[in-house]
Amino acid sequence: MPTRRLIKWLIPGLALLALIGVVAIRAIGSVTPFADNTFGDQHLKTTIALLELHKVRTGRYPATLKDIEFTGEWDQIALGSVRYCPNAAATEYYVEATRGWVGRPQLSYPPAFWNGTGYRATLVSACP
Repeated sequence: MPTRRLIKWLIPGLALLALIGVVAIRAIGSVTPFADNTFGDQHLKTTIALLELHKVRTGRYPATLKDIEFTGEWDQIALGSVRYCPNAAATEYYVEATRGWVGRPQLSYPPAFWNGTGYRATLVSACP
C-alpha cells in the first residue's frame, strides 16, 4: 500500500515541478534581454563618464581602461563590461557595452547622445 500511495503523489508532484520549471525558464528568458540592456546601458554610461573625467584631468583619453584612476569598486564592473579602443593620439575613442546582466546588450543611442565626447564610431574598425 505505501508504494501505491507514493506513486499517487509522486506523479502529480513531478508534473507540478516540471510546470514550475517551464514557467521559471520562460520568465527568465523574458527578463534577460531587459536586464542585459539595463545593465549594459549603465556600464556604458559609467565608462563614458570615467573616460571624459580622465580627459579633463589629464588632457587625453587613457591608453587602456586600467589607466583610469580613482575608480570605485562598482566602476570596475562597468569597466570590465565594455570594449574600449582609443586612437593613436588618445584624442578620440570607440567604446561599446559587451556585457549586460548575463548576455550582450542591444543598445542604440541618438547622435546627440555622443555630443561633447571623444566617441567616434569609425574607430570600431581599429578595435580588436
